[in-house]
Amino acid sequence: MRKANVVCTMVAFILVCSIAAGCSDSGSSATAPNGSGQPQGQEKKEERTLKMMSGVIGGKTPEENTLFEKEIERLTGIKAKLDKPASDYDQKLLAAIASGEKFDLLQVSKEKMNLFIEQGVLAPLTDQVKGSKVLQDPDVLPPQEWEQVKTKDGKIYGVFTKFQGGTMPIVRNDWLKKLNLQEPKTFDDYYKVLKAFTEQDPDGNGKKDTYGLSTAGMYELQGFFSGAGLKQRYVEKDGKLDVPYSTDAAIPVYEWLNKLYKEGILDPNFATNDTGKMRNLFLTDRVGMITYWDAWVGMLNNTRKQQDASTVFEAKGLPGVAGPNGSYMLRRGDPDVWVIPVNAEHPKTAFEFIEWWHSKEGIVLGSMGIKDNDYTENGGKYELTKTGQEHAMDHGVPFWYNKKFPNPFGLLPGVKDAQDLVLKYATLELTPPKWADAEKIINEYSFKAIQGQMPAAEAVKKMREQLKANKLID
Repeated sequence: MRKANVVCTMVAFILVCSIAAGCSDSGSSATAPNGSGQPQGQEKKEERTLKMMSGVIGGKTPEENTLFEKEIERLTGIKAKLDKPASDYDQKLLAAIASGEKFDLLQVSKEKMNLFIEQGVLAPLTDQVKGSKVLQDPDVLPPQEWEQVKTKDGKIYGVFTKFQGGTMPIVRNDWLKKLNLQEPKTFDDYYKVLKAFTEQDPDGNGKKDTYGLSTAGMYELQGFFSGAGLKQRYVEKDGKLDVPYSTDAAIPVYEWLNKLYKEGILDPNFATNDTGKMRNLFLTDRVGMITYWDAWVGMLNNTRKQQDASTVFEAKGLPGVAGPNGSYMLRRGDPDVWVIPVNAEHPKTAFEFIEWWHSKEGIVLGSMGIKDNDYTENGGKYELTKTGQEHAMDHGVPFWYNKKFPNPFGLLPGVKDAQDLVLKYATLELTPPKWADAEKIINEYSFKAIQGQMPAAEAVKKMREQLKANKLID
């Protein structure tokens, strides 16, 4: 995190210097105080070109990124240059800007947006957004969604790239049916279901080789901490920041998870799993429940259906454990947004592109992909090519807000119900800039509590002491 902060400081310094230099140049021109090289009142019209950087939006290969650029130009007339690193996007983004590269448009997470706002890297878009007929259309972007990206003083620096869902427990619903089990609602219900998945041979192979639950570390246990009414990451009360997972109220949840671990119900490799390993266990009949994104309910169902058209496999999203007041608490994912740096050379074109991104053509590109490469279209009827089927309608926009353009293929099985749970029960997390530092401490002591290396009460006490000592909670 220290390295990232140093790079961000460099970013801010370079941007300030470039802005200052721009002001100096414009002030020294007698004939062009507007800095355009043209007489006043005759500013040069901005070129319709964009330099963009994205982590997920674009083609699936470098060659497809080139096709993606050409498709943008075909559809909008904007000549685009898309930089899409194959890995380590955030680090490469920071390094590129720190080295002096200028971009017109960046795709970033809300967490990174907040960091960039602090560093003075981003241009505010409040007036443009409020004045945009496209972005103010409630059928294009629901008005209440803007609260996700507004700063405390009501400013807007980023515009959604897609509809961002949420996370939840995902269960093998076919296993529930096979074992005559009801959907769980309480901690006791979940224990009974997960124990049955472990001991009653739900895959029918005659071997005791299944687990009730697998996770990728602490990702995403919000659905279980919901049972104690605790929000993941940070909460703010009376101007003070706190981490609910480090409070005494979390102790019973850690003890419950430790019980699963001790009895072999929780995958013993949960702490070192990545999300790919977790998903693979679910897809290969090794585990009956995972904690993951709503979108993956459909993708898991579709994957198994593609492998075997007659499969009984059925993934289903659950709302988690009911809290003390009977309500549920799920996590809404931080939105991905388009942002415009303060030193962008083509900011008007960048905002024009942002508006276009929420149109039918923009949505088709972000979801289906490139015409004649990922899909064909005839008289308004779309058909995915073999390549398009492999890309699963996700070139950065698997789901979108615009109600005027419904998904022409419909949603994958189970997704609609899972998304309804998100919209009903999920809220955004509060993620301050030093979250990565806090997360290391939270994970360390959470794992010790769950794996029984330390009593839950002691682990919570140590966690809290470390968070306070590092000034990560107030």
